[in-house]
Amino acid sequence: MPKNKLAGKGKGPNHKGTGRDYSKEKEYQSSEERKNYRVELNRESRKRGLYGKLTKKGKDLSHTKDGKLVLESRARNRSRNGKNGKSTKK
Repeated sequence: MPKNKLAGKGKGPNHKGTGRDYSKEKEYQSSEERKNYRVELNRESRKRGLYGKLTKKGKDLSHTKDGKLVLESRARNRSRNGKNGKSTKK
């Protein structure tokens, strides 16, 4: 059986796992606040006629400090993390 060459992807006897607590992530993502956040982004995406098309272009809708939504590259939007993991809005 061939070994998996990708780091952290193997399930063999030496597999150490990721160390992430997925139960906490599930709790966070299923909270009403996060659901409403995603609803807002999806609603705006549908309104602009971009829903489902953004992924092909590598774009995301990003929240700004004044509450507006702007189109931005996915990498730039998701990599923007401030001090102590607190997000910094554009």
